[in-house]
Amino acid sequence: MRRLLLSLALFAATPLAAQPVTLSEYDASAYGATEFANSGAEAAQDAFLRGLLMLHSFEYEDAREAFQEARRIDPDFAMAAWGEALTHNHPIWQEQDRDAALAALGGDLWTAIEAGDPIAGVTEREWDYLMTLHALYGGDGSKEERDFAYADALGALAATYLDDLDAAAFYALSILGTAHDGRDFATYMQAAAIAEEVFAANPEHPGAAHYLIHAYDDPIHAPLGLRPAAVYAEIAPSASHALHMPSHIYFALGMWDEGAEMNVRSYEAAKARTDGRGDPLNGHGWHALQWRAYAELQRGRYDEARRLLTIAEELAADNPRRSYVPILLRAHVLVNIEDWDSDLARTSPDLDDDWLTLAAQSLFADGWAALRRSDRAAAEAALTDLGNRLEAHDGPEAEDKAPYLQLKALLALDAGETDEALALLTEAAELEDTMPLDFGPARPVKPVHELFGEVLLGLDRPAEARDHFEEALDRYPRRSRSLLGLARAAMQSGDRATARTVYADLAASWHAADASLPPLSEVREHAAMGTY
Repeated sequence: MRRLLLSLALFAATPLAAQPVTLSEYDASAYGATEFANSGAEAAQDAFLRGLLMLHSFEYEDAREAFQEARRIDPDFAMAAWGEALTHNHPIWQEQDRDAALAALGGDLWTAIEAGDPIAGVTEREWDYLMTLHALYGGDGSKEERDFAYADALGALAATYLDDLDAAAFYALSILGTAHDGRDFATYMQAAAIAEEVFAANPEHPGAAHYLIHAYDDPIHAPLGLRPAAVYAEIAPSASHALHMPSHIYFALGMWDEGAEMNVRSYEAAKARTDGRGDPLNGHGWHALQWRAYAELQRGRYDEARRLLTIAEELAADNPRRSYVPILLRAHVLVNIEDWDSDLARTSPDLDDDWLTLAAQSLFADGWAALRRSDRAAAEAALTDLGNRLEAHDGPEAEDKAPYLQLKALLALDAGETDEALALLTEAAELEDTMPLDFGPARPVKPVHELFGEVLLGLDRPAEARDHFEEALDRYPRRSRSLLGLARAAMQSGDRATARTVYADLAASWHAADASLPPLSEVREHAAMGTY
C-alpha cells in the first residue's frame, strides 16, 4: 500500500489542540460545530459554515447551495468556491465530477491554482487549502492517482496547521478515499487514528464522528465505532445521512432494532426535505429505505419488509433512475423470506444490461426461487443469462461470480450431483473469502457460507454445516438465517447448550417478529429449553 506524506507519528507526537466550541443556533441543533477562520465577508459566514458542516455529513447538494449563497453575498469569497468545488468529490463513494468542480471554481481562480500564483485577499492558510484542489482536480493523472496526491496534499496541510481540526478531518476522509479496491484495515485505521484526534479535540465535530464510523464499520472494528455512533445523530440531527450513519455500526454488530430506528429517522428526514422542495426522494432517503428493509428482514418483520418494498416500487415509478433499489430489495426479500411460490417470486424485473452486480443478485434470487418451485427450466435460464453477462463483462468481481457458482451448485444438487454441487460451493466460498469485510446488507444477497451450511444441513452433515454458519456470522454478525442454521446444526450435532444459546439470540432479534413467521415457534421453544 502506498505510504502517505504525513506519518501518524506526527499526530501522536503533537496532539491536535482542543478548540473552544462556540455554537450558533443552527450548529447546536442541526449540523454540528466547528470553527474555520477565513477572509470572507462577515455577512457570508453563516452560509459558509453551514455549507462546511453539511459537507462533512455528505449533504452535498445542500452544502453546495449554502456555499453558493455565501458566494452571492461575497462574490470574492475564495473559500466558498473551495467548498463548492469539494461538493463534487465523494471520496467514500469513489465518485468525482471533475468538470463540475472546475466550473464551480471559475476560470480565474482555477488558473491561479494551476499556476501556483496566490490570489489577493486570501491568507497563506487559505491559499494552502486552495492548492490542495490542484492535487485533487489538476494534472493528467487518473482519478486514483489524484486521490493519493490529494491525500498527500491534505497531510501536508494538516501537518502545517496542527490546530486546524477541519484540515485533519478532511485528511482522514481523503485517506479513506484511497481505498480503491475496498476496505483494507491498514488504510482505514490510519484514517481512524487521525479522526480520533479530531473527535477528542471537538466531540461536536460532524466530520470526526462521521469518518470514524466509516473507518470502523466492519465486524472486527465495529465496537470501536459505538462511541461516535452514539452521538453522530445528535451532533447533526438535520442531516439525513448523519441519522443513517450509526446504522453502519449497528449492522456490523447485528443490532437490528437500533439499525432500523436510525434508518426510519434518516428516511423521514430525507423525505421531509425533498417533499418540502417538491423534489424526488434523494439518494440518502433511498439508501435509508433499503437499509431499513434489510433490518426488518433480520428482525423477522417480513410483512413490514414487503411494505417497504412496495413503497420503493411506487417511488421508483416516478424516479426510474432509482429503479435498482426495489430490484435489489426484492432479491433480499426473496432469499430471506423464502416464499418461493408468491407473486413476488414469479415476477422478474427488467435488468440493466450493464449493471452486472445488480443482475447477479437478482438472477440468483430468480433462479433459486424457480428451482424451489420445481421450475428447473426457469432456473437454468437464469443461470444462462447470468453466465452470458459474466462473459461479456471485463473482469467481474467476486461478488458477481459467486451468485453464478451458487446457482449452478443448486442446479447440480437438484440433479443429484452432490459432489459437483459441493465443489462449486467450495469455489464460491473461496471467492467470498477474498472479499474485503464490508458493511450493510449482505453481498452476495445470499451469503455463500450460509447457503453452504444449509446445503450441508440438508445432507445430514451438521458438523460441517456448523463451520460454515460460523463463517457466515463472522462476516455478517447476527444475520437471522445464519443464526437459525447454526442453531439447527448444533441441535442435530447434539450440542443442546450451544443450540439454546443461539436460538435465544435469534429469539431476541425476533422479539417483535410477525406471528406468522414459520420458524418462530421453533426458535422460541428451543430458546426456552433446558440444556440437558
